Amino acid sequence: MNVLILGSGGREHAFAWKIAQSKQLDKLYIAPGNAGTTQAGTNIPLNADDFEGIRKFVLENKIGLVVVGPEDPLVKGLCDFFKNDPDLRNILFVGPDKAGAMLEGSKQFAKEFMSENNIPTAAYKHFTLETIEEGYQFLQEINAPYVLKADGLAAGKGVLIIDNIAEAKSSLLKMLKGQFGNASATVVVEEFLKGIELSVFVLTDGKNYKILPEAKDYKRIGEGDTGLNTGGMGAVSPVPFADKEFMQKVEDRIIKPTISGFQKKGFDYKGFVFIGLMNVAGDPFVIEYNVRMGDPETEVVLPRIKSDFLDLLVAAAQGKLSDTSIEFDERAVSTIMLVSEGYPGEYEKGKEITGIDSILDSLVFHAGTKMQIGKILTNGGRVIAISSYGRNKDETLSTSNKNAEIIQFEGKNYRRDIGFDL
Repeated sequence: MNVLILGSGGREHAFAWKIAQSKQLDKLYIAPGNAGTTQAGTNIPLNADDFEGIRKFVLENKIGLVVVGPEDPLVKGLCDFFKNDPDLRNILFVGPDKAGAMLEGSKQFAKEFMSENNIPTAAYKHFTLETIEEGYQFLQEINAPYVLKADGLAAGKGVLIIDNIAEAKSSLLKMLKGQFGNASATVVVEEFLKGIELSVFVLTDGKNYKILPEAKDYKRIGEGDTGLNTGGMGAVSPVPFADKEFMQKVEDRIIKPTISGFQKKGFDYKGFVFIGLMNVAGDPFVIEYNVRMGDPETEVVLPRIKSDFLDLLVAAAQGKLSDTSIEFDERAVSTIMLVSEGYPGEYEKGKEITGIDSILDSLVFHAGTKMQIGKILTNGGRVIAISSYGRNKDETLSTSNKNAEIIQFEGKNYRRDIGFDL
């Protein structure tokens, strides 16, 4: 089978690394990919939202399966584009239709979906500039800290958590006036849930599902979870408090009603569900849905899957997930993300990266990199994820931290305290 992965980050490199191990695979293409994905397949200079370009490539190269990494093409309706084209509709596709992708495309839509399906989540209301006075009133009614979320896609940076009521009101106004562009034309204001976060991942064919290894990621740029939110600075799996009892609650209270809700809504949902959770005194509450795998969580989740990943993806796309089984590696995996100086604000690209060839005992997943005249250069804010196996979290992090020192590029920054709160 010929496979096309869409995307260019660490998640897509991890997909490529895992799919390349399958006996089912004939040829693997990644569009547009990065300097690391060339180790597993062939990079194609196509953007993930170039629908016509993707169509042409898929037909010319006899692609049997398309795997969508990022959320943007899903929210824009790439699945529907395939379904509605007589030449594409029989090609297997991993990713939900546009209606299902609204779970990530709109925070308001996701909250309403949770309410309709009795899925535990924080109390909330949504506001626009026209209803900002009501927003101010709602902030007065709830307790600090205050959670403000841009309704639309904001590259993982559209969430503010603020302790001061005056600052919360000021931030609400800034968001509604375009701090995150059109994404924050509507803002969801939530009650703060006090607890500890984790991410649960599900692969579904719309009816059946497989629960993948859970993970915990670290969003803040600074150690001790301080500073601005990023796309993710590191992750660990397994999560110690996600024991059998807790995960049974997640399955019964959240996963089952979520999949049931897909069927009630009529979503054509064959792909991943990322469930961002808060463990509140032993009970799971949903913070958010994503309609794809998380990054950098993918870089710890996929190394813990022993089964043929391509077999699982094909079964999900065919609606036959119930015919498969999934086996996990019991070892722990942790990843540390090396990022560019200035990230998540402004940063420079094009810095030469050295030391990758010297890495031992870790998996190196490229995120924001490119190859140019035989050199690997930085090409994004998050540059490289270093994932390591071990008997426990401390062992994995010791290896990843050691190797984080070996890889060099100008302005390299990373957190040395991933997993500090576990």
